[in-house]
Amino acid sequence: MTILIQNASLVNEGKIEKKDVLIQGEYIARIADAITPEKEYKIINAKGKYLFPGMIDDQVHFREPGLTHKANIATESKAAVAGGITSFIEMPNTIPQATTQKLLEDKFKIAQKTSYANYSFMFGGTNDNLEELLKTNPNNVAAIKLFLGSSTGNMLVDNQEVLEEIFSKTKMLIAVHCEDEATIKKNLQEHINQYGEDIPIEKHPVIRSEEACYVSSSQAINLAKKTGARLHVYHLSTVKETELLDNTIPLKDKKITAEVCVHHLWFDDSDYAKKGTLIKWNPAVKTKKDKEGLLQALLDDKIDIIATDHAPHTLDEKKQVYTKAPSGGPLVQHALLALLEMYHQGKISLEKIVEKFSHNVATMYQINKRGFIKEGYYADLVLVDLHQPETVTKDTILYKCNWSPFEGTTFQSKVLTTLVNGNIIYDNGRFNDKIKGKRLVFDRK
Repeated sequence: MTILIQNASLVNEGKIEKKDVLIQGEYIARIADAITPEKEYKIINAKGKYLFPGMIDDQVHFREPGLTHKANIATESKAAVAGGITSFIEMPNTIPQATTQKLLEDKFKIAQKTSYANYSFMFGGTNDNLEELLKTNPNNVAAIKLFLGSSTGNMLVDNQEVLEEIFSKTKMLIAVHCEDEATIKKNLQEHINQYGEDIPIEKHPVIRSEEACYVSSSQAINLAKKTGARLHVYHLSTVKETELLDNTIPLKDKKITAEVCVHHLWFDDSDYAKKGTLIKWNPAVKTKKDKEGLLQALLDDKIDIIATDHAPHTLDEKKQVYTKAPSGGPLVQHALLALLEMYHQGKISLEKIVEKFSHNVATMYQINKRGFIKEGYYADLVLVDLHQPETVTKDTILYKCNWSPFEGTTFQSKVLTTLVNGNIIYDNGRFNDKIKGKRLVFDRK
């Protein structure tokens, strides 16, 4: 099919320009001020609307295999494309964990059959799978994931000799969850001694404290500097951690990068009183000062990308007492809308949202022909109306868990249409169930 998008305001590479975009097959064939339509073209009139490159979410937990009562690749990727996310990178802490090459490939096979969006998966490092880790193909696997805190199963990598060996021997990007386990255990025990199992949720950022984050992040960054490893620090939650980062180096040359998640830009500790364990995440949502400092570091290019850390649990699981309620929540359907709301509030520009949630993710991971609106690139595109309000309600939520921390929120913007590889996969509430996404490929030597 040939698709012509007319009169769109393209948000791309730091500019907003009125353009027509011609899509032939999977790719963007032409971008021009005006393109004359042919009889066989499908026309999308985008007058007054904004066209973004598809968002690329580098940190999601879609729970398949093994935890599919919470979510699966089909349900969550469907929610993602409805939210303007056209590609995702999923984490290894499923059941079984993706800690062998075979188990990793098993997840790719599931996605090939069921994913609405483009996909990649991370290989999970442990204290004892270095030999298997080093077999990972850098051209068709996104990265190595290490839990330096808050792990599931046996994925906590706490052996310093093993850590140094991984950092020294792999040339792949190493993505890390940084929270110091010893600090957290000490803080948790003190609170259990005081409150028992039903610790007030407001104590979550005291237990999973600034110190726990900073100790772990600084150790990982120091190790990366020592070994020359390519390090990416996931979901920063404190302004103090941003002091460890550099904004004087072009992204393509950076050896150490970092991200912030939407929930750490939106919520702060004043929201626990209303939201309770629904906003219990690891790392914890912290203070207003941290929230504002993280946004500033994002704008100043100390923080390189935005992600969601989409991690659904059932509502029954989340409503347990503090010590039993799992951390994490669903975000892919509403992340872009939340960022666009921040645009309406004057906190961030459209160009910066696209840079941090699309361009920079593609650049950082060296993803082949994605993340930009360019001729010859895959037509992963999102058409948005900035002035069509949408309220998050139970009947509009697409996550399998059927809840959202944004429930009841009215966003001023709406995702209208999402194209994945030149195919209209989502259009005003309707989905194309017949065409699936593609495995991401990486341009690495």
